[in-house]
Amino acid sequence: MALTGRAALLAALGALPIGLLEPSWAGVLAVNGPLALACACDYALAAPVRSLRLERSGASSVRLGEEAEVHLTVTNPSGRTLRARIRDAWPPSSWPPGTEPSASRHRVTVPAGERRRLTTRLRPVRRGDREADRVTIRSYGPLGLLARQGHHEVPWRVRVLPAFTSRRHLPSKLARLRELDGRTSVLTRGEGTEFDSLRDYVPGDDTRSIDWRATARQHRVAVRTWRPERDRHVLICLDTGRTAAGRVGDAPRLDSAMDAALLLAALASRAGDRVDLLAFDRKVRARVQGRSARDLLPALVEAMAPLEPELVETDTRSMVSTVLSSAPRRSLVVLLTSLESAPVEEALLPVLPQLTARHSVLVASVADPRIAEMAAARGSVDAVYEAAAGVQARQQRLRTAEQLARHGVTVVDAVPEELAPALADAYLALKAAGRL
Repeated sequence: MALTGRAALLAALGALPIGLLEPSWAGVLAVNGPLALACACDYALAAPVRSLRLERSGASSVRLGEEAEVHLTVTNPSGRTLRARIRDAWPPSSWPPGTEPSASRHRVTVPAGERRRLTTRLRPVRRGDREADRVTIRSYGPLGLLARQGHHEVPWRVRVLPAFTSRRHLPSKLARLRELDGRTSVLTRGEGTEFDSLRDYVPGDDTRSIDWRATARQHRVAVRTWRPERDRHVLICLDTGRTAAGRVGDAPRLDSAMDAALLLAALASRAGDRVDLLAFDRKVRARVQGRSARDLLPALVEAMAPLEPELVETDTRSMVSTVLSSAPRRSLVVLLTSLESAPVEEALLPVLPQLTARHSVLVASVADPRIAEMAAARGSVDAVYEAAAGVQARQQRLRTAEQLARHGVTVVDAVPEELAPALADAYLALKAAGRL
């Protein structure tokens, strides 16, 4: 039961003249008695909340930053008209800050025996699963003096998928891949190392690609075409430990790593390679294996959506052991982790030879643009100290990258906006060099 502001206002207006002209219990009773009777009648005429039937429908998944519509159907089986205010509660991160009150509250009138559909528009600001909370209903009588209030549990889940903002880079990377295959319109020689086919010579072809034996057999000049090796195995390993929880800009490092992993997976699958995913900290958090090129991206985004960084140190030895068991043949292992000196020197470097002995290894890390800003700061004593700290942090990352490079590891260190295309470029460079 809930008393409305209208009832409180009427009680105050009635008590004011009594208090000024004839202050007595009889006067108060004369004013508030009829008001209490009106409230009781209004409450009796309000539609009951418990007998209402509520059902959900609508979107069950949405990309981060996009809008999802979830419908709530309210059926009124009673013999009284439902005049209600409804709050459809969801976690706060289901909307941008400040928009939750207007997005989750609805006014509705449902005549007896009818139903109405309400639409709640979600715009999540974080990845993961968003579970609907209770639906609170306040049912008013025809006078709007007193209301019945109750709630219903109407479960629904919306999975918020990674945004994959780096997909805008995919056309340019695919164009570069076609150049490596030698399939551009200028008929340039492919830069791969795997023989593809023979074709007739055209002006502009590299004379080193002429196949003289085929030329002698066919009595016309034939050239070899090349393509990068296909059907190679690419294993993407996401470090979901403590360092992945650090925020760079508006998002955790893990989100930027996921975006880069999705672009690399899309590119590698188009190149004819097999792509698997492993998310690990102290145990396997997610795994995607053996998917076809068509099913790969949907499987990856579904596996990545509920992942959250764990505030523990990653067990690098167990991670390397899991990688070796997941990739029995030579593969490209892409490790998306941090380049902080302590975790790399104490955990990764001792076990790295086991990995590089059997696989090509590429380490990608999210750099903080704030470090470059600090290093360039001048003009005050505080700014100079910031610059010194920024330079020191940058030099530590460079030394860590050099240590990895001495073990034959390809290192990509870039700010969040540049990490995905930089990782794709590194993959294409390895493809062109025949190192996969």
